[in-house]
Amino acid sequence: MQLTQWNPRQRTMHRNSFMPTLFDEFFSPTVNSGASSRYQLIPSVDIYEKDDKVYFEAEVPGFKKEDLHVDVHGKIVTLSGESKVEREENENSYRKERRYGRFERSFQLGFDANGDMVEAQYANGILTVAVAKPEEQQKKQIEIH
Repeated sequence: MQLTQWNPRQRTMHRNSFMPTLFDEFFSPTVNSGASSRYQLIPSVDIYEKDDKVYFEAEVPGFKKEDLHVDVHGKIVTLSGESKVEREENENSYRKERRYGRFERSFQLGFDANGDMVEAQYANGILTVAVAKPEEQQKKQIEIH
């Protein structure tokens, strides 16, 4: 029996190999690829709770604010965006490592979100979304008599 070390940050593995590649951390193969990309962008997202709000922080460097979208429907929060190639293909290119294309990630909350109670900000390549919890979901301090 072969033992392998568990890596919680690892997202995908090749079917024929137990050795993930460096690119598995940042890309995931997609069937519906974009114009110039054969991989779909999957931004890393941190989710945490603070001050009766649930926060989502997504790493999306190089995106324009107008190309990012946040949708809230019931218990589902969806972050999406598209980064487009701004220059034409150059036949003298030696290497292309910059990522372009669409992404979409959805997350389920433990409560129905009110769209009026959602705030979103984009600064320094980080999209921050704050979803206020409904009053019945908020922690309450009970006074002891």
